[in-house]
Amino acid sequence: MAGPEPSEDATAAARTVGVGPHPRPWPQDPRLDPALLEGGDRRNVVDRYRYWRREAIVADLDRRRHSLHVAIENLEHDANIGSIVRTANAFAVEAFHIVGRRRWNRRGAMVTDRYQHELHHPDAADLGDWARREGRVLIAIDNVPGSMPLETAVLPERAVLVFGQEGPGISAELLAQCRDVLAITQYGSTRSLNVAAAAAIAMHTWVGVHAPAPGTDVL
Repeated sequence: MAGPEPSEDATAAARTVGVGPHPRPWPQDPRLDPALLEGGDRRNVVDRYRYWRREAIVADLDRRRHSLHVAIENLEHDANIGSIVRTANAFAVEAFHIVGRRRWNRRGAMVTDRYQHELHHPDAADLGDWARREGRVLIAIDNVPGSMPLETAVLPERAVLVFGQEGPGISAELLAQCRDVLAITQYGSTRSLNVAAAAAIAMHTWVGVHAPAPGTDVL
């Protein structure tokens, strides 16, 4: 015989993100934020960072970020930029670059941008100059004529994966700065993948080659 249905309050509590106030006495750890210990931590962070100060989280991530960078062209205030930044955080990307407009739509980032390093470039040439100074390789991800399959490409360790706007893709000026142009092979009827989905696939491809093997302790 089935038990009683859970109450609406119980269901809402089960869906609540994070943790409530920390019981006293509080741990003596300088990484912890007294305000979060007092009021609870409902942020979008993994459990190991509960109650940590933002600066402490950034410092800990900096110890183990991957060498990968991503660059996103910001010409039309594309809402997908935030989603790409959120994925960059999930894969511990070292930094992300905004090319074009300095202000971008942060809503999709779900505040993960606060834990990432952001660099701005006014135009494609500035990004290209930066990459050459830093010994980095710009790799465009776009399904344009002449692109090569991502699946068979060898992604360099010091890569900057470059993404364009949803719809128009990467501008000609930015494509000209890239060493390679790679596309994700598709098998259905759609003309293209959403740029945020394509970015997630490309970042995961790089991680599969250059990141520590699953189960390796990198903390």
